[in-house]
Amino acid sequence: MPDKDTENTARKAPGEPGPGAASGASSGHTAEGELVIDLPDPAAPDLRRTVGVVDPADPEGLRNLCAATNARIGTGHAGPCPRTGPLLLLQADHGATQDAIYGEVPESVKEHLELFTVRTQVADRTEYLLRPELGRLLDEEAKRVITERCAKSPDVQICVGDGLSAAAVENNLADIYPVIEQGLRSAHLTVGTPFFVENCRVGVMNDVNAVIDAEVVLLLLGERPGLGIADAMSAYMGYHPEPGKTDAERDLVCMVSRRGGTNPLEAGAHVVELVHKTLRYQSSGVRLRELSAVDS
Repeated sequence: MPDKDTENTARKAPGEPGPGAASGASSGHTAEGELVIDLPDPAAPDLRRTVGVVDPADPEGLRNLCAATNARIGTGHAGPCPRTGPLLLLQADHGATQDAIYGEVPESVKEHLELFTVRTQVADRTEYLLRPELGRLLDEEAKRVITERCAKSPDVQICVGDGLSAAAVENNLADIYPVIEQGLRSAHLTVGTPFFVENCRVGVMNDVNAVIDAEVVLLLLGERPGLGIADAMSAYMGYHPEPGKTDAERDLVCMVSRRGGTNPLEAGAHVVELVHKTLRYQSSGVRLRELSAVDS
């Protein structure tokens, strides 16, 4: 059986770049005679959308199907093995998820919005992944700092957390935060002192509000990265969260990302609308759905 690289070269799928200059790859020899092969970036948009099935029964139908989803379909194979291009893309996307999970939000991102940092009861990133419950609780130093630095009993308290994707905060916060803040202040709502929570989970909202006592707590958090989008942010909010409240009592705007999700500017406007609705009905989550359904 031929090896997969030989097979990939010999049987080019319709629309797939061929070897050499046509695919963006080049080869040659150094002065010492060493072979050098320069491969194109497998994550480039045109290569990411390449159909890899050889001689499909319905080429147009397959192209339309592949264009309608980010799922890894129509990648083709070489014998029992994946083709080289899709395999390299899978490895690149997996590497992006690891960078997102284990990365840190740059201090410049926090400083731009004047966010000070507090921490949960998590000791390090490894413990954060193994002990989710510790990411829902502030440490004692965090409670002290929040007590000293934050305004109490605002209409809305905004917090930012790294969650499972530092890349989500780095890539989206500067766009979504001003839209939310300006929208809330334009509605004459009081906005509390914002801050950043390191190694946090969604449930930290309850612990935060035990100190702040806000009407609504809004948490901008990095989502669990996927192999298609690793920088998606979510906006969680709840009406007067407190210890013991669950996901059923929260609302969520998810998949905030310029890479195939909801544009952060549009998402920010939607978050403001949802905060207004929360304050109007003085409830969130399932209860908010029930009350708003009665009115409609």
